[in-house]
Amino acid sequence: MFRTTMIAAAFGLLASPALAADVAGLWQTPTNGGQVEISHCGNSLCGKLVNSNHIRENPALKDVKNKDESQRVRTLKGLQMLYDFSGGPTKWKDGKVYNPDDGGTYSGTIELIGENQLKLKGCIVAPFCKTQVWTRLR
Repeated sequence: MFRTTMIAAAFGLLASPALAADVAGLWQTPTNGGQVEISHCGNSLCGKLVNSNHIRENPALKDVKNKDESQRVRTLKGLQMLYDFSGGPTKWKDGKVYNPDDGGTYSGTIELIGENQLKLKGCIVAPFCKTQVWTRLR
């Protein structure tokens, strides 16, 4: 049995989910045609809004719903909306999720649930959370 397992592992037949995919990449959100580029920022994960239906209509669209009035002059395109996620390689926690639709910032987790899907969960305070499944574009 041990020998069979070692041979299978040597030929890559026993794939580890941790090695299956990296969360970094371009992801499609299920709302508003959003596209978010997730990358490694030091030891944490971060993500920027690359595109959305609203940005396609008006590339200069501002962050007008931000709860901090001084931030309302920022453009949505390129806006960092995910930051400070720690952990990995398949589950990241203790991060922050900024939602430009309501101007709120929420506690979040990111979990790879497949090579091309991730689950993003944002919470005001548990159990008041929303979860989305995002699909990898590249």
